[in-house]
Amino acid sequence: SLDLTKTPMGSRLLTRNLSRPFTDIDEINKRLDAVEFFIACTPERLALRALLTRCADIERITARISYGNAGPRDLIALADSLATLPEIRNTVQDCLTVAIPHHIINALQDLHDLPDSIDLIRSAIVDEPPVIARNGGVIRPGHSKELDEIKGVLHSGKDWIIELQQKEREQTGIKSLKIGYNRIFGYYIDITKPNLHLVPPHYQRRQTTATGERYTLPELQEKETLITHADERVLALERELYTGLVEVLRIAIPDLQAIARGIAVLDVSAALAEIAQTRDYVRPQLNTSDAIIIRDGRHPVVEQGLLGNFVPNDTELTGSGTQVMIITGANMAGKSTYMRAVALICIMAQAGSFVPARHASIGILDRIFTRVGAFDDLASGQSTFFVEMLELANILNNVTAKSLVILDEIGRGTSTVDGCSIAKAVLEYLHGRSGAGPKTLFATHFHELVEVEGVLKRVKNYHFAVKETKNEVVFLRKLIPGATDKSYGIHVARLAGIPKKVTERAGSILTETMNRDVPS
Repeated sequence: SLDLTKTPMGSRLLTRNLSRPFTDIDEINKRLDAVEFFIACTPERLALRALLTRCADIERITARISYGNAGPRDLIALADSLATLPEIRNTVQDCLTVAIPHHIINALQDLHDLPDSIDLIRSAIVDEPPVIARNGGVIRPGHSKELDEIKGVLHSGKDWIIELQQKEREQTGIKSLKIGYNRIFGYYIDITKPNLHLVPPHYQRRQTTATGERYTLPELQEKETLITHADERVLALERELYTGLVEVLRIAIPDLQAIARGIAVLDVSAALAEIAQTRDYVRPQLNTSDAIIIRDGRHPVVEQGLLGNFVPNDTELTGSGTQVMIITGANMAGKSTYMRAVALICIMAQAGSFVPARHASIGILDRIFTRVGAFDDLASGQSTFFVEMLELANILNNVTAKSLVILDEIGRGTSTVDGCSIAKAVLEYLHGRSGAGPKTLFATHFHELVEVEGVLKRVKNYHFAVKETKNEVVFLRKLIPGATDKSYGIHVARLAGIPKKVTERAGSILTETMNRDVPS
């Protein structure tokens, strides 16, 4: 959803930034400045993105040059890409709306002009070369005098073969006479069976075929030797020239790597600006506090599928205030979407991107830990619950006060009593006894846990609003303070298509159970 980059280099850089977000505020702000620059320079951004579509994967081509396995088409694509660099630089520098930030200036400085490399490639390689160089047909006429001379011998020899074929047809009267070639027998004169009586006595028979006979002549054998040697020499010399070309280009590898890096930075900055402007994202404020404050936060992926109907929500997590949010309530109400949106906003902010919110102030996080969904590894004898506990152990053993923890339905894989006990113990551990612990979003259906709010001072209950009528349940997707004890599981089962008899019976059992649990 975020990858609107135009080049493979940009796509890889964006992936790296999102996979390993920054923790240095200055580094993050440099990237945010670059995004803001391209938001302010819309015409230049659009022109730049059009130019970037003409750039090949310079990073990969450079690696192939380094290993010596770059193909002719790689080099032509490289030359075409290098030729766009002056236009790319001029396009970015044309923006006079705001000052060019340092991150963009550095990227522009990486776009080294390499006219010698462009000229070398274009003067050495034909315009439409084959995929691989070893079969020849790669080197442009005029690049090598020696190669041109050998090709001249080769072409004149083949012209001689055509002239010989015409001469022999006239002298023998065999209009179907053909001079062919294969690697085993070389050049031969092919005569069909109906014309064998016309074959001159000086023809030397070489092979019998199903359709006739094949012959040769001394002068044909002599010319064959000349052509074969020339053909072999052409291939060998082309390979030699092409290998030498790649060797020369290796000298430019540091410059090519810098160019790939500069293009990637421009591409990512322009792509994130495009998204920020078209999707109404805001610049996040990064700081060293222990707080995450988000106003009207949205899920960057889910909102794209809802065509403007996404319901935004606020978040206020602080290590010394609301450190842990217990989120209870209905299935399908939006708990998982909300928690993931908070995590994604934090990741995007620390990756140097604008975020889907009206306001976002993010205290730098060291890591984000998640335990969401059900997984198992049956081949290794690990149940769903055991895998859940393994992941939970990793979180609890590595979490710090600078971390964000997202836990969804901890303890649901075992009995209710065990699961609820584990969930409560985890809550107490994350809350800590004295100083602030990690900021935590804790979604659960163990409604007994809402009582923790009265015991642990930095825990607060929240739930998603539901509008319930006699015949319908409407999920409002709005997070509000307080707890709820309703999950609406039977309603969700009905929406999923569970047979009516089952859902009606489930409702009856639920009513009986609740009546039994109510003290008389």
